[in-house]
Amino acid sequence: MMRGMGDLQKMMKQAQKMQESMAKVQAELADKFVEGSAGGGAVTVVVSGTQDIRSIKIRPEAVDPEDIETLEDLVLAAVRDGLQKSSEMAKGELNAITGGMNIPGL
Repeated sequence: MMRGMGDLQKMMKQAQKMQESMAKVQAELADKFVEGSAGGGAVTVVVSGTQDIRSIKIRPEAVDPEDIETLEDLVLAAVRDGLQKSSEMAKGELNAITGGMNIPGL
């Protein structure tokens, strides 16, 4: 019975250490950035590792007052690209801690 308690305490300490490491990585992700783009760089978006969109840049040649719909599509595509890259970056950082375990809520 005592062996089981020691294993449980060891597991609890490991879980606490993992939780602390994950909190640290999540805080660090706020200061890491990726860039998404569309239209060959006509629209670029900078996204943090916490999926906060930091900036959107649009090249002047991408702006056609007669074709706003294309510009809207480019912005949407660039945002999606940036968010996907941000998500992949965060997943990679967290997988380094969890060893690839699928932990609900992450």
